[in-house]
Amino acid sequence: MSSPSRRLQTKPVITCLKTFLISYSLIFWFTGVILLAVGVWGKVSLEGYFSLVTDQSTNAPYVLIGTGAIIVIFGLFGCFATCRGSPWMLKLYAMFLSLVFLSELVAGISGFLFRHEIKAVVTNKYGEALENYNASSRQSNAVDNIQFNLKCCGAQNFTDWVKTKYFLQAGIPKSCCIQVDQCSSDALKNITMAEKVVHNKGCINFITNLMESNLGVIAGISFGIAFFQLIGIFLACCLSRYITNNQYEMV
Repeated sequence: MSSPSRRLQTKPVITCLKTFLISYSLIFWFTGVILLAVGVWGKVSLEGYFSLVTDQSTNAPYVLIGTGAIIVIFGLFGCFATCRGSPWMLKLYAMFLSLVFLSELVAGISGFLFRHEIKAVVTNKYGEALENYNASSRQSNAVDNIQFNLKCCGAQNFTDWVKTKYFLQAGIPKSCCIQVDQCSSDALKNITMAEKVVHNKGCINFITNLMESNLGVIAGISFGIAFFQLIGIFLACCLSRYITNNQYEMV
């Protein structure tokens, strides 16, 4: 049993730790909101580009949304555990922060490494999408969205369409047109005439630059949030130890 004088000396330390941990938990909660926002943004902005790599939608945005929601919940739990001064709640909070630290560290490293493999994967899949283009499939719609939004045409340039089956039937897709109302069917079927009415630059460089820069941002956020957990783990463990060792009762 600790002496009253020691309790009196410990109380300011515990109060200070509580203040820091509550502040940390609120910031932690806010990072969850950020992950939610990044997940929603990734779902809206990058879905069309990822659909070229896989036949189905990517789960990456949903992982970020789910992780953000969990962090929001545990951020509130951290505030509650700190106010209660419960050692077992604080240990549980520290354990959760450790799991988040490890998972986000792995996610950040994976995202960083994947950046260097993007160009080869996207080039291969985009070439397949051009070969199988029919103006109605999911991948065909993704190609049209990319060409229209990024103002590009083909993989390396607009002449890539000459090698496709679709070109023999209907020429270059209208999503390549600089101005759709100026693209006649005859012009799109003639590669010489098409050069004047479609975007000449290919889409691969645009896609890879966009995806690499966005994945870099996501990886950076993951690293930053991951190492931020170390502060919370340290504060939660210290507060739990002080309360336990000194048998401090919260009133």
